[in-house]
Amino acid sequence: MLLTVVVSSMLMKSVSVLNLRCEYQTSPSLVDVARPRLAWQLQSAERGLRQTAYQILVASSVEALKKGKGDLWDSGKVKSDESIQVPYAGASVGDNKSAFWKVRVWDQNGSSSDWSSSAEWRTGLTSWKADWIERHVKQTFAPVDPYDDDPAPLLRKSFRIEKPVASATLFVSGLGYFEPRLNGEKVGDHQLDPGWTDFSKRVSYSMFDVSKQLRQGENVLGAMLGNGWFNPLPLKMWGHLNLREHLTIGNPRLIAQLEIRYKDGSTETVASNGSWRVVDGPIIRNSVYLGEVYDARAEQRGWDGPGFDDSSWGHAKVVADANKETLSLQQTPPIRITKTLKPVRITEPKPGVYIVDYGQNFAGWTRMKVKGPAGTRIRLRSGELLYDDGTLNGMTSVAGQAKGGGKDYVYPGKGEPRTAFQIDEYVCKGEGVETFQPRFTFHGFRYVEVTGYPGKPEVADFEGERLNSDVEKVGSFECSNPMFNRIQTMVEWTLLSNIFSVESDCPHREKFGYGGDQVAVSETAMYTFDMARFYANTAHLLAETEIIDLPSQFGNEFDSVRKPNVKRGFTETAPYVGIADEGLGGQTGPIGWASAFPLLVTQLNDYYGEKRVAQDLYVEESSWICFPGLESSSVEKGISDHESLVPKPAALTGQAFKILNYDWFSRIVLLAKLPENDPRVKAPSSRDVLWAGRGKDSFAKRLQDTSESLTSEFNKRFLKLDGTYDIGTQCCQAMPLAIGLVPEDVKPKVLDVLLKDIEAHDDHLTTGIFGTKYLFEALSDNGHDDVAYRIANQKTFPSWGYMLEKGATTLWEHWDYSDNTFSHNHPMFGSVSEWFYRSLLGIRPAAPGFKKILIRPSVVGDLTYAKGHHDCPYGRIAVSWHRKGSALTLDVDIPGNTVATVIMPGQDAKTSDQTGVHVGSDGVFEVGSGRYQFTSTLK
Repeated sequence: MLLTVVVSSMLMKSVSVLNLRCEYQTSPSLVDVARPRLAWQLQSAERGLRQTAYQILVASSVEALKKGKGDLWDSGKVKSDESIQVPYAGASVGDNKSAFWKVRVWDQNGSSSDWSSSAEWRTGLTSWKADWIERHVKQTFAPVDPYDDDPAPLLRKSFRIEKPVASATLFVSGLGYFEPRLNGEKVGDHQLDPGWTDFSKRVSYSMFDVSKQLRQGENVLGAMLGNGWFNPLPLKMWGHLNLREHLTIGNPRLIAQLEIRYKDGSTETVASNGSWRVVDGPIIRNSVYLGEVYDARAEQRGWDGPGFDDSSWGHAKVVADANKETLSLQQTPPIRITKTLKPVRITEPKPGVYIVDYGQNFAGWTRMKVKGPAGTRIRLRSGELLYDDGTLNGMTSVAGQAKGGGKDYVYPGKGEPRTAFQIDEYVCKGEGVETFQPRFTFHGFRYVEVTGYPGKPEVADFEGERLNSDVEKVGSFECSNPMFNRIQTMVEWTLLSNIFSVESDCPHREKFGYGGDQVAVSETAMYTFDMARFYANTAHLLAETEIIDLPSQFGNEFDSVRKPNVKRGFTETAPYVGIADEGLGGQTGPIGWASAFPLLVTQLNDYYGEKRVAQDLYVEESSWICFPGLESSSVEKGISDHESLVPKPAALTGQAFKILNYDWFSRIVLLAKLPENDPRVKAPSSRDVLWAGRGKDSFAKRLQDTSESLTSEFNKRFLKLDGTYDIGTQCCQAMPLAIGLVPEDVKPKVLDVLLKDIEAHDDHLTTGIFGTKYLFEALSDNGHDDVAYRIANQKTFPSWGYMLEKGATTLWEHWDYSDNTFSHNHPMFGSVSEWFYRSLLGIRPAAPGFKKILIRPSVVGDLTYAKGHHDCPYGRIAVSWHRKGSALTLDVDIPGNTVATVIMPGQDAKTSDQTGVHVGSDGVFEVGSGRYQFTSTLK
C-alpha cells in the first residue's frame, strides 16, 4: 500500500502546470476587469491526465507568494476539472497594481502536483487625473481645405525626478493615432495605437512599464499625434461616402498619465493638462488611406528629450467636453511590426522610375534609407500589380474606388486627389544617410514605385515592414500536395494583412470591418491564430452599433434589461461607416453580415470556452433576436452569396441565416443566463446535442420552437420533390445540408443534386463567400471529402490554384483576375483552410474550448501524408498521418485535462499500445491525454 502511494505521488510530480494565462494573456497580463479569468495547462508523459481539483494563490507581492501566502486570494482546494476560464474571486487588486499568482492541481488519483511558476497580472486605471489635450486649431470642413498641409502635432512635458524609482507605468491614448515618447525614445513597440472603435462609445488606452526609461534629473514625456480614424479626410468613397459624416471626429488629441512609485513608498503623477507644450511636427500630412508626407527639414532635434528649449512652443488646449468615462484598456493584441521583408528585385521600367518588388503582397509600409541634398523629395507609391510595361498598377488598391486619373496621373499635391492612390513622400534634410518610415498610415501592396530618389536605389535601401494585430500563431498545416501548402500560406498572409484591430475586407481600398467576411472565415482564423481577445473585441464593436428601439413579438421577455434607445440590430461594418446594403431596416446590414455577432459569440464558446462575452452583451443579443426586420415572416433580400459566379439565392440564404440566428441565440441564452457550473452551458457545439437541454429555459424553448417552425417553412418553400433547393446551385444545395435544415429522408436526393452540379462544372465550384464555406462543410459532413479534394485541387478558373497560377500571394476578392477593380488581398475565400484543419487533419471541437476533441482525418485524393496542429486553450492538439500503399498510420497528441474521440479511416483499425484507450467499433477509439499511434488498412 505504501509503495502504491509513493509511486502515485512520483508520477504526479512529473506533471507540469505551465502556460499560466490571465484573460488569454501570458505574464505580465494587462487587465482592467475586476474579476479576471485564469487558465493553465497540464503536461505529463503519462496518458490520461485529468484534473480533479486545483488551488490558486494570489498575492500582492512576489515575496508573499514565495512564502505561500495568498494575501489577495487563497482559493483553497476546489474540486473542479476546470483549468480554463476560472474567475478570480479574491480581494480587489486596485488601480495600477500587480497581482502575482500560482496554481497547483490534483489528478484523477487524488495526488497533487508541485506549484507552478508564478505569473503576474497588472491592472489598469478606472479613475483618470489626466485631461484630454490638443493643439489650438479650428477644424475646417471646407471641401478642399482638409487636403492642405496639416502638420501632426508634437506634445511634450518636462518633469524632474530627484529620488530612486521603484516602478513607473504610463497610461496613454490618443485620437486618432499616437506615438508616445520618453526621454528621446519611443515607448513600447506598438504601432497605430489605439485600435479602431466607435470613439463615441469606447476609446482604448495602452499601458507601458517605463521604469527603465526614467532617469534622475530632468525627464521629458511626449507624443506625436496622427489623424487616424478620428480625423479622416472627406474623401468621396465610391463617389458619395464621406466618413466624416458617420464617424466620431475631431482634432487629434492626447491623454497621458504617468504613475511613478518611488522606493521610499511615495508616489507622483505626471498627467496631460494645459501646462503641456505643443508645436507642429514634420509629418505635414497623414491619412489612413492616402499616406503620409514627412518633411525632415521641419524636425526639431531633441524635442522629446531633456535639455530642449520649448519656450517658443504654445500651450496645449484642454478639451473641456472630452469624456474620460469611455476609456478602457485595449482589448485586442496591439498592432506591431511582425515581419521584415527584403526586396527580391528593383527594376527601372522608365528612366528615374524604380519598382521595388517585395515578392509578397502584405499590409504595412516601406522603410527607406536615402542620402540626398536638403529639399530632395522622394515619392513612394504602393500597389499590388504591375502593368505589362513593368510600371506600377495601383488601381486595385485605390481608396474607395475614388478613381479619375489612370496610370499616368500625377499626384496633384493640395486638393482632393482625382485618384486616391497610396502615396508616402519624404523630403530630405540633407544630413547624411536618412531613414524614413510612415507612422500614421498603412498600405496593402507588393510593389512600391519610387520616384525622385537621388542616384540609383539598391535593395539594401528598402525594407517592407509587415504590420498586424499581433495575434499568436496557434496552428499549422502541411501535406504532400505542394499546392495546398501554398494555399495555406496564401490564406495566412491574407488574414494577417487584414487583422488590424478590426478584421477588414482589404488593407487598402476600404479597411472596414465587414461582418460577412468574418462569417466566412472566422473558423479559419481561429484554427491558425489565437483570436480570443480579437473576436471578443469584435463582438463588442458590433454591439456598440446603435439601431432604433422597436417592439418585439416576444413581448416583455427583456423589459428588465432594456434601456432607452437600446441597440436593436447590427450594421454591415463595425465600427459603422455609413454602409447599409440590402439590410433589414434602419442602418442594419444584410443578414449574412449582421450575423457575425451571434456567430462570433457562439464560436468564442466553441473554440475558447468563452462565456463572459455572451453575459456582458446579453442586452444586445436579446435586442437583435427581437429586431422586427429579423422577426418578419421572411428575409427576402440581402447581398447573399457575395461574388458567386451564378445567380445568388437571396431569399434562400436570407431565410437560412435567419434560422441560424435563432439557433445561435438559443445557445447564447443558455450561456448568458445560466450559472457557470450549469451542465447545459457545457453542452457540446454539435447542433443536435445542444437542443437536448433547451426546454428548461422558457425563452430558449420559444427560440427552439421558432427555429423548428422556420425550418419547416423553409423546406416547404424551397425544397422540391427531386431534392433541388430553390434554383439548385451549389450554394442552394450546400447551405441547407451544412447547417442541418435538410430532412433526413431527402438528404440523399439533395446531396445527389449537389454532386451532379459539381460534376457538370468539371469539379469546379460556382460559389461565393458563404457558399464556399458551406460547400466544403456539406461535402465533408456527408462523406464526400474526395469531391472536396478535387475542387480544392483545381488549377483552372475558378479555383485557388488559378490564383496561384496567376501569381497571387494573397487571396483575391473575386475568383477571376482583375487589374482594375477587385482587391488582391481579401480573406473572404479563405474557408478552404478550415477544411484543411477540420477534414484533412480532422481536428474539431466536441465541447467548448476543446475540452472534448474529435479527431477524424480524411485520407483522400493522392495525398500520402498530412500533418499539423492546433493549440487549443488546454494545450497542443497534434495530428500526423501517412499512408504507404493501403497501410495508414495516424499519430495524435492530446493535451492534458481533455479527452478525445479518434475515428480512424479504413479497416482493421488498431493501436499497438492500448494503455488508456477504450476501443470501440468501426475504428472508433476513446482516449485521454497523451500520445497515441493507430494503424489501419485502406480499401
